Amino acid sequence: MVNANIMTPDLIKELAFTKEDLDKLAKARMKPIVFDEDCPEVTPERALKFRRVNPKTEREERLRNG
Repeated sequence: MVNANIMTPDLIKELAFTKEDLDKLAKARMKPIVFDEDCPEVTPERALKFRRVNPKTEREERLRNG
């Protein structure tokens, strides 16, 4: 994360989106999501089959349960 209080004007200009970037983002927001066989939509049934890659730690369980 960048502290905006210590950014130079040159750095701000370098990090800012251009008009072209903003136009592309606006157009992308209007396009529908397209699913295919490589990336199918996740249905509730498929979502139930997902498993955590990294198991929860005891610390996470303690924090969660208070």
